[in-house]
Amino acid sequence: MNNVRKSTTRIRPVKRVQNTDRGHDYDEGFQILRRAITEIFYKNAKSLSFELLYRTAYNLTLHQHGERLYEDVKSVIANYLESVAESTIVPAFVGTTTVTTSLHSMEGNADGGASFLKTVKLLWDDYTAAMTMISYALYYLDDKLPKYNLPRVTVMGLDLYRDKIIRSEKYPIQNHLITSMLNQIQLERHGDVIDRSAIKQAVSMLCELVDPTTKESVYVTDFETKYLETSTAFYQVESQTLTTNYDAPEFMRRVEKRLEEEEERTTHCLAMVSEPKIRNIVETQLIANNLTIVMEMPNTGLEHMLTSDKFEDLSRMYKLFSRVATGLTEMKSEISKYILHCGTEINRRVQADSGSTAPSDNKQRSTATAIRWVEQVLVLQAKFDRILDVAANKDKSFQTTFNEAFEQFINENAKSAEFISLYIDENLKKGLKGKTEDEVDDILDKTIMLFRFLRDKDVFERYYKQHLAKRLLFNRSVSDDAERGMLSKLKRECGYQFTNKLEGMFNDMRLSAEMNTNFKEYLDHSTKEYDLEPSVTVLTSTFWPMNLSGVPKCIMPPKVMDACRAFEQFYFARHSGRRLTWQCQMGTADVKAQFQSSKHILNVSTYAMLVLLLFNDAQDGLTAEHMLELTSIPKPDLHRTLQSLACAKYKILTKQSKGRDIAPEDVFKVNEGFTANLARIKIQSVASKVETDTERKHTQSKVDEERQHQIEAAIVRIMKDRKQMEHNLLIAEVTKQLSARFLPNPVMTKKRIEALIDREYLERSPDDRRAYRYLA
Repeated sequence: MNNVRKSTTRIRPVKRVQNTDRGHDYDEGFQILRRAITEIFYKNAKSLSFELLYRTAYNLTLHQHGERLYEDVKSVIANYLESVAESTIVPAFVGTTTVTTSLHSMEGNADGGASFLKTVKLLWDDYTAAMTMISYALYYLDDKLPKYNLPRVTVMGLDLYRDKIIRSEKYPIQNHLITSMLNQIQLERHGDVIDRSAIKQAVSMLCELVDPTTKESVYVTDFETKYLETSTAFYQVESQTLTTNYDAPEFMRRVEKRLEEEEERTTHCLAMVSEPKIRNIVETQLIANNLTIVMEMPNTGLEHMLTSDKFEDLSRMYKLFSRVATGLTEMKSEISKYILHCGTEINRRVQADSGSTAPSDNKQRSTATAIRWVEQVLVLQAKFDRILDVAANKDKSFQTTFNEAFEQFINENAKSAEFISLYIDENLKKGLKGKTEDEVDDILDKTIMLFRFLRDKDVFERYYKQHLAKRLLFNRSVSDDAERGMLSKLKRECGYQFTNKLEGMFNDMRLSAEMNTNFKEYLDHSTKEYDLEPSVTVLTSTFWPMNLSGVPKCIMPPKVMDACRAFEQFYFARHSGRRLTWQCQMGTADVKAQFQSSKHILNVSTYAMLVLLLFNDAQDGLTAEHMLELTSIPKPDLHRTLQSLACAKYKILTKQSKGRDIAPEDVFKVNEGFTANLARIKIQSVASKVETDTERKHTQSKVDEERQHQIEAAIVRIMKDRKQMEHNLLIAEVTKQLSARFLPNPVMTKKRIEALIDREYLERSPDDRRAYRYLA
């Protein structure tokens, strides 16, 4: 066996040579770096070997000279900055000694510091480029700086620039820099063209520098504060200038321009952190401080804009005022006052028209007055609907303000519910004739908008029922679809309970039409001959508004009475347990009339028919007093009937005395010479459409009577659910539940509570006399 000798190879580490003169090595290495840094600053970097510089910095850092090297490099850079401040920046201190605030002072201020800003810009560009190259050379040192808790080389360079240049203790560079920037901004505000890039570069420079105390940028701490101060001073003067020299529209246009300019200037010249601050200054000085002044400018302010339909100006005001906290609130307040003023004027004119006419004239003009009031309100509402859409950006708060103002002045007119009902009545009788379905729907929608403003909707309901009754009974509706369309709109607004009786009236008309068909068949099979063709409408007393039991009975001719008795026999044979009361004041008749040269069919009221038939046997004429005895027609109704026959458009009768007033001794005769182009003539009854004060008091008493029942029903309904409630809470809940129909008077509510206690529906709580308990 051969013996094999094992051999091993040992790798030894290179023996590190002791450096006996590290200080000498450091000095030599630092001199290389110092000269290189100097060459970089003076733009001679092309001759340098960055490999050598990197290796030198690497070796010095590796041999634990990092902190010393950092401080020495910092000193070199500081010395350079101090020298360049003296040699380059200080000589550029020309025309930058003060912040100018007026155009006159800037004219003699050289270029407002523009050349100085360009000098700073060039220095900054050169410096940042040099620091980038220096940081590359000191890359290894830069990487080890966190170990020494020292900032990076680039950060150190920025701090040195801040302290040696911007905030130099030797030279007022900071003051000159900020002054130059502010001067340039002031020049541009006064219309001069400036080099925005110079400002932008200065802003970028200041944004990169950080204040060691606040940790904010030097832009914010040094420049922005002064910028905002001078801007405030400028816009205080601007505010006074604009309000003194311009009207409201031009003032707002110039404010808009200033806002746009400041936004654009911030975008292109300054830091966006300043945008909300400068915007707030402009808005405060030009808008917030001038709200009242602008709105009250004579002949151009808010009232003039509203009166003259200056929608563009109103839109501009809305946009500008929306920028400040109280702007829209004050604008809404002024518009509300304007609406109330206009509404008060509309109400005043209506009252003046009503009070300036004689009673007989008032009967003719009352309906026209009511319609004119509604039309004026609708015109005013259309104006503010457009303002809301076009100028107020459909702002819900503005809509609420408008509605509250309309509601206030509409309800200040005690006749508003009656006027609105009359307006609907006129439109449904003839106003909608020839209009398309869309136009009809638009008119009805407008009236519904006015209806919404009414607080006492139950008063409107009462008038609407009266007017609807006459339209249905006298067949005056121009469109059955329009009638039902209005009914459906009211139903959507107030619910089924509100329109229940109205729908009952339509149902009565439908049933009566079917009944008349059957009645006609009944008469055809009758053995008795009738000289007239009766048509009867049977009304359910609970649905219709007239007093079906309290109307005086008039004396009807025998032939008419025969027809009435025939219908009674027909009706009672089919319905037991019912009672019929004839309502002559609500009927109509077609009367054949023979005059000397013409024949006509006269469509008149039942009362007018009774009057005309009297003249078949009275050739010498009849007095009003005699006709009253023969017919027993109520005196006011007889006088209105005679006016319609003798004093209206078609004079079927002649009256001995002149004028429209009827006296008991006035003698009436048939107008034998009457002629007309129409074969069928409709004689409208002359009546006062708007109620008199006495009639209104009667209507209000009926409304109050109905309200008492509704209040009691609401109280019982609430107490049955709650069992026990304190007085004020019960009043509030009753008001809330009934507010859709009317605003109950707390005094009336309290009386109804007392009445329910007397009738033992409620009792006072023994524990609290201000509370009530429900008794099952």
